[in-house]
Amino acid sequence: MHQPFYIMTEVNMRIDTRYFGEVEIGDEKILHFEQGLFGFEEYKDFTVLYDIEGEGEPFFSWLQCVTEKNLAFPVVNPFKVKEDYNPVVEDALLGPIGECEAEDLLVFLLATVPGNPKKTTVNMKAPLVINTVNRQGIQIIVENEDYAIRHMIMPEEGK
Repeated sequence: MHQPFYIMTEVNMRIDTRYFGEVEIGDEKILHFEQGLFGFEEYKDFTVLYDIEGEGEPFFSWLQCVTEKNLAFPVVNPFKVKEDYNPVVEDALLGPIGECEAEDLLVFLLATVPGNPKKTTVNMKAPLVINTVNRQGIQIIVENEDYAIRHMIMPEEGK
């Protein structure tokens, strides 16, 4: 069974998705990225989906565009990749998502899964930051010089 990331409340719409078929979501599950995502600026509204058939929180979730069924990105909780992930961000960069407390922020990393899943990478340099109170999101570039755009999530053999 597939459902949106957060606990389902009231169903307001059905969306067609790339990997999960038709899914029912409530308005409160829609995340708005006023600036879009880098390279996809024209798409503003997304929801987070994951497969609930497994136990616990899955490693990958999907950032699914609400208006374009074929636009879905694998995303990962950064702390599952790097426990001490601590991006340095200028406060002004987060202005578009509104004021909130740190505990009201949700952060995801976009993943790239090539033909060989062992070579999956995440973009630690440009996380998605979501204000869970007003459901506004933004993709930012962090100042940390040691964070890579293509961070391998599985160590390479022999290293």
